[in-house]
Amino acid sequence: MNLQTGLIAEFSEQTYVQIIFPHAQTDWVEYLEEAEKTFIHIIEAVQTFQGCKIICADVNAVKKHFKNKHNLEFVAYTSDDTWARDCSAITISKEGHKELLDFTFNAWGNKFEATRDNAMTAFLTPHAKPYDFVLEGGAIESNGEGILLTTTATMYNPNRNPHLTKAQITQKLKDSLQMQEILYLEHGFLAGDDTDSHIDTLVRFITNDTLMYVQCLDPQDIHYKALQLMEKELQALAKKHHFKLIALPMAEAVYFQNERLPATYANFLFLNNALLLPSYNTKTDEKVITIFEKTFPNRKIIPIDCSILIRQHGSLHCVSMNFYF
Repeated sequence: MNLQTGLIAEFSEQTYVQIIFPHAQTDWVEYLEEAEKTFIHIIEAVQTFQGCKIICADVNAVKKHFKNKHNLEFVAYTSDDTWARDCSAITISKEGHKELLDFTFNAWGNKFEATRDNAMTAFLTPHAKPYDFVLEGGAIESNGEGILLTTTATMYNPNRNPHLTKAQITQKLKDSLQMQEILYLEHGFLAGDDTDSHIDTLVRFITNDTLMYVQCLDPQDIHYKALQLMEKELQALAKKHHFKLIALPMAEAVYFQNERLPATYANFLFLNNALLLPSYNTKTDEKVITIFEKTFPNRKIIPIDCSILIRQHGSLHCVSMNFYF
């Protein structure tokens, strides 16, 4: 029996993962074939364990990539981009049943065109409850027991809901997501991140009382001060809420066209009996795989090369959304 309340914890049993397949009208166009290979790899890993719904600008063209179509559903819709985590419906548990919520997506503060992405949920799941509130799935982490973790850099950013006070934003989160307590982190960021410090790039709930987070130990790294302060915040939260903490190494610096990219191992994806882990073709990858294998002995750990994904400033978790119906 699922006794969760509010925003469903990602480590719960799932039905399917939603993926938006890249196409020529997205920012992947310069290296579309490479991006397609990465998305195919993700989808094939997902379909081994559960369903995968693939949003396609051209269904027939995308279907040709998959000889084995078991557990795959193809849906025609032309998106602006492929960040399914942030523009898809969000699932909560309410009074013993699951409910889909459709929040406003404005591309992280109107940084990019997002009209079609914002309209996608209403098209795919017209029964989803609409909310006139800007919120992205990557901005929120739930422990499945009424506690939500997020960042002030995202939630209090005037590019999201400028008409609301901080107190009103907190109340909106509690009411819409059916949460008892909202925990905010004041510190933490990744260079090259467009999301204004989404929590899923920094800290994740892996059980109802355990947090896995990015740790930076190199004083020469641009992230050192902010992530050290974030770690102290997490230690204070852990003491107050009896959380356990597991540190993840800071990913080695990855660059593209002289820009540091937001590589992070926190952007992993839970599946039923498995976990997809982003990797970046660096020496740190093997160390992180070992950490995950020890932490999740009952889940199959599957590394996914995300070196192409981070060229567009997101990673594995960002291009996927879990559903629980």
